[in-house]
Amino acid sequence: MTDLHRLAAVLDEAARTGRAVPRPEQDYDVADAYRVQEELIRLRLERGDRLAGVKLGFTSEGKRRQMGVHDVIFGRLPASSAIADGSYVDVSGLVHPRVEPEVVYLLGRRIASPADALAPDAVAAVAVGVEVIDSRYEDFRFSLPDVIADNTSAAGYAVGPWQPHDPSRWNLGVVLEIDDRVVHAGSTGAILGDPRRALAEAARLAAQVGMVLEEGWILLAGAATPAEPLLPGARVRAEIQHLGSVSFTAKERDTP
Repeated sequence: MTDLHRLAAVLDEAARTGRAVPRPEQDYDVADAYRVQEELIRLRLERGDRLAGVKLGFTSEGKRRQMGVHDVIFGRLPASSAIADGSYVDVSGLVHPRVEPEVVYLLGRRIASPADALAPDAVAAVAVGVEVIDSRYEDFRFSLPDVIADNTSAAGYAVGPWQPHDPSRWNLGVVLEIDDRVVHAGSTGAILGDPRRALAEAARLAAQVGMVLEEGWILLAGAATPAEPLLPGARVRAEIQHLGSVSFTAKERDTP
């Protein structure tokens, strides 16, 4: 049987040191994986971090095919992993960094159930985002429980300027650029078939692990395209039709 507390400590150390670790040798299920994730986040909160929101993973068919998994997953966003729009980001401490464009929702009220997600004031604003993902497992290989335990590979997130939420605009064009070159183009309609479903899905998954989504939190609704490797020096920019853009530049430690 997998020692869940030990696995959380191993993954926490891997994230802090940038050193990949082997996959657990023992099998464990999704419920156990969320317990590991909770313990992993508890370790961060004990060091003074706080939660800024939640995220969904594997919401697009393309991403599920890319990573060889078959279900939507849920993770938590530490405030310390926020990336300022237009900033330089140190990636030297990451293991397998990749980036993907996201729809980001700002929660306008407390969400305790999927029914709450249907309230007119559930979403206060919307923005374009870029998530940095970074699996801590060797060779970027993992099972569905593995990636859940690793907090869905969450490593960082950048959010562009907030825009009024117009739910009639849901199938929008998405472009991901690296060094001014388009590497992926797609549509927000790839997110769960309709990104408007994301909040209810997040509420459902949060309720399963005993969480409530708080007013003022953000929700990364999921990637609209496959992820792209993030190399030192890369300039990353994502744009979503009607929502604007967000960007940052990756750097190595001690680089001006």
